[in-house]
Amino acid sequence: MTPDTEPTDLRVLQVATSNRPFFQQQVQVLEQRGVECETLVVPRPRSGGRGPQEYLSAYLRLLGQGLADFDLVHANYGLIGPLALCQPTRPVVLTLWGSDVMGPGWLRRVSETAAQWSDAVIAPTRPLARRLDVPHEYVPFGVDTELFEPTDRDAARERVGWPTDERIVLFPYDPDRPVKNHGLAERVVARVPDATLETVSGVDYETMPAYMNASDALLVTSEHESGPMTVCEATACNLPVVSRDVGFVSDVLEGIEPTRIANTEDELVDALTGVLDADERSNGRDTTDRSLDRLGRDLVRVYQKVLN
Repeated sequence: MTPDTEPTDLRVLQVATSNRPFFQQQVQVLEQRGVECETLVVPRPRSGGRGPQEYLSAYLRLLGQGLADFDLVHANYGLIGPLALCQPTRPVVLTLWGSDVMGPGWLRRVSETAAQWSDAVIAPTRPLARRLDVPHEYVPFGVDTELFEPTDRDAARERVGWPTDERIVLFPYDPDRPVKNHGLAERVVARVPDATLETVSGVDYETMPAYMNASDALLVTSEHESGPMTVCEATACNLPVVSRDVGFVSDVLEGIEPTRIANTEDELVDALTGVLDADERSNGRDTTDRSLDRLGRDLVRVYQKVLN
């Protein structure tokens, strides 16, 4: 069996802290390539974040999964690494998500220690890869390019109910999340002539491509990011991006025009003005290959490398 052929008898236990869309897509594309996956997500209590009790519960569930039926365990996120490594019988592949290695010191130490003991480590971004001092594989997060694809802007605006005669800037985050810095986005757009800020959050994931295609630019003003995946999705829709230099933004946007990276409020105003004045879509879709098919192919290659 070569690394690019779909296995028919590979079973993988996928363990994660949260069932985010990009993680769900990872599982789906693996199953499409013939990998049988079972998913275990650390439970979140009704109030507050996950604590030792939730991770202990996940560990006991992991041990009760009948690990003899799996070929390996794929831990997704650094804090999951120790949990996956505490089972004694199956190889562990660890995918780091970024906020684990670039987060608080205790989380970074846990993640780095787990990486040292894992059988394979996956870095989905180049900034993250540069911070790792263990052997690793670079496997970028995938984007559903069939869902996120360019469509006619006016038709998209009709679908989402936006006027067709405005220059619209998309802020695709919950404005109440301080890290996303909605206040800065408001100040920046208020200083750009004839620009309107549209804040979109809490909508079905499947409707986000319509909002992206209806917009003239995506604006990211976050204080820090481990991604954001929104930038990858925007490039798949050929939506121009103006962003602060956070997460893997500079890596994703390399070679894509029109797009700008800036940090201060004045710089963001100038960058957004220039992108809107250009009045054209980006070349993002033709410049990067972050398809789910590539993600599935690369993950299978890593699995086979570990098992061989």
